[in-house]
Amino acid sequence: MAATRFHRVVIFLLFAITVVNYIDRAAISYAIPEIEQQLGLSKAAAGTILGAFGLGYAVTTLVGGFAVDRYGARIVLTVAAVLWSLSIGLTGLASGFLTLYLARTLLGMAEGPNFSAVTGAVERWLPPARQASALSYALVAVPVALACGGPIVTQLLAALGWRGTFAVLFVVSLVWVPLWFFLFRDDPAQSRHVNAQELAFIREGQKAEAAPVRRWPRMSEVRVLLTNRTLLVNYWAFFVFGYFLFFFMAWLPSYLQQSYGLNLPAVGVFTVLPWLCAAGALWALGRWSDHLLTTTGRLRVSRSYLIAGTQLVAALAVVPVAFSASLPVAITCISLAVAASMGANAAYFAVNVDIVPEKAATALGIMDFCFALAGFVAPVVTGFVLSLRGSFADGFALMAVLALSSVALVLAFHRPDEDRAAP
Repeated sequence: MAATRFHRVVIFLLFAITVVNYIDRAAISYAIPEIEQQLGLSKAAAGTILGAFGLGYAVTTLVGGFAVDRYGARIVLTVAAVLWSLSIGLTGLASGFLTLYLARTLLGMAEGPNFSAVTGAVERWLPPARQASALSYALVAVPVALACGGPIVTQLLAALGWRGTFAVLFVVSLVWVPLWFFLFRDDPAQSRHVNAQELAFIREGQKAEAAPVRRWPRMSEVRVLLTNRTLLVNYWAFFVFGYFLFFFMAWLPSYLQQSYGLNLPAVGVFTVLPWLCAAGALWALGRWSDHLLTTTGRLRVSRSYLIAGTQLVAALAVVPVAFSASLPVAITCISLAVAASMGANAAYFAVNVDIVPEKAATALGIMDFCFALAGFVAPVVTGFVLSLRGSFADGFALMAVLALSSVALVLAFHRPDEDRAAP
């Protein structure tokens, strides 16, 4: 009897919810000019609202992995998806600054455990040899969502306005919940859609014993993660990556409208290219990083130089955007910056496993916390800068400085071959 292939359905559900996750997360960036006008918000207030997501995300990203290990991905993702759907619905009903701020904070808190749940589900549903490929689909889903989300959201905004758009996104987000709850099981053996042959495939190479319930890390363990020089630099580099991602996710539509007078449908079209380039770079550079490790045997080459190189390209790419008045030049340079900054994403994650394999989950939680802080800082600082001078030039200049600081620190102190934990 042939093996069923229900694990592919699980991977598709994880890919789909990550796409929905990021479309929901980024939708407000297309709507914020209309929201500012209707609710009388300043640029600084808009930046604070956009940054509220990062504060909520920071709260739950640290504890998401523990919740998944304790309660399972099925329950955690179900509750999270319901909560972020409600936050999207509340966004459409908002009447002022406070309600928008609270709705965005709730969205961040609800989406915080997403990647921990995705990782936990993949660990249960695929053999170790297939898990990295499956996780790559979740990472690639991010730029794919942002690429297709632009045209979708801008068309909805043009047809329904911002309140109607968030009502539609609320319904779409909820549709996934029953599919996940009724089709997914934390243990594949409990799924009626999995036969014995597929279960044998899933179990191949997995540990026979059940994984212990994750405990909170001891202070001595946390101290190691906060004093290892490579990990510290990795956290900063990931913060810079997050700054780039949240800057473009939150402010790119407004930049195109304000600087070039594009209407909403045109904005949706012009935001596709940067995120498609990022998807290609993320896939290609992730494979190249592993290839470099195989051929050279050096983490410094396969991780450190890749991170430094991509952030150097990103830093150089945003400089012309600050001074050019040409839309083709701006889109080309932004596409290069977005692709470069996101291209080394897999390397950041791999460094945690390379350095502290027994504490990689906690290290990843700290790294994601830095990413969440970037999700707060980038929109808020940009909104403040815009309220002072009304120009994005200072925002792009700051991004270049941050990326160059990351390059310098990585080249000086990011030495994973030397800083690996003793086996």
